[in-house]
Amino acid sequence: MKTVLITLPFLCAPLWAAEIDPKALADLRADIVILGEVHDNPAHHAHQAAAVAALAPQAVVFEMLTPDQAARVTPDLRADPVALGKALEWETSGWPDFALYAPIFAAAPQARVVGAALPREQLRHAVADGAASVFGARAQDYGLDQPLAPADQAARLDEQRIAHCNALPEDLLPGMVQAQRLRDAAFADAAIAALRDSGGPVVIITGSGHARVDHGVPAMIRRAAPGVSVVSVGQLERPVTDDPPPFDHWIITDPAERPDPCAALR
Repeated sequence: MKTVLITLPFLCAPLWAAEIDPKALADLRADIVILGEVHDNPAHHAHQAAAVAALAPQAVVFEMLTPDQAARVTPDLRADPVALGKALEWETSGWPDFALYAPIFAAAPQARVVGAALPREQLRHAVADGAASVFGARAQDYGLDQPLAPADQAARLDEQRIAHCNALPEDLLPGMVQAQRLRDAAFADAAIAALRDSGGPVVIITGSGHARVDHGVPAMIRRAAPGVSVVSVGQLERPVTDDPPPFDHWIITDPAERPDPCAALR
């Protein structure tokens, strides 16, 4: 069988792409709206909560939750952030303070909560054996069964290198790219299923790295379900190096106060 190289569906941001004011989030219209974030930036979560309240989605897909955790969310718990955080065992999850995320859960009390996180064992399997081996029979729907074009692979290796503070062994980076591809496909698949089941609209809450239109969740959705409309918003912190950033729209904020994120890896 001839090998097919997967190329980027978008080489840069779309022609209509632009930086937007957070208030404009309320005007987004699509079957699936992806709201990116820097995970520990309070302003980003405030923007997401306001957008979810305005968009009134029928389902909200969270990168941070497994399907099991999402099944624990009840209407009563949504009204009690402390109890909800405990039910989700958030403190042991490794994500930033639940107080940042609680307003998003409360913003659309009618929406189904969907967990898209994968078990760590599956991610380790993807690192070792490739995303397609984990995703299974429908891997081809998301292009996981095909290698990336060389330029795309090189760019993604560099992204993983930078994201991990240049601290990972070089031979581990290709596996990290595979894990990222698997997560992008899983988030897209969960959103498409949620749209089918709920009728939409659907909102995805995820890191801005997954919200990229060139090879993140939007590209996966457009590949697997080309009839589904999708809009992606990346939230970024100054300074921004990409010109233009790889999103349909983007919001730029001041960076959150935080210790050096690379200190532990060093």
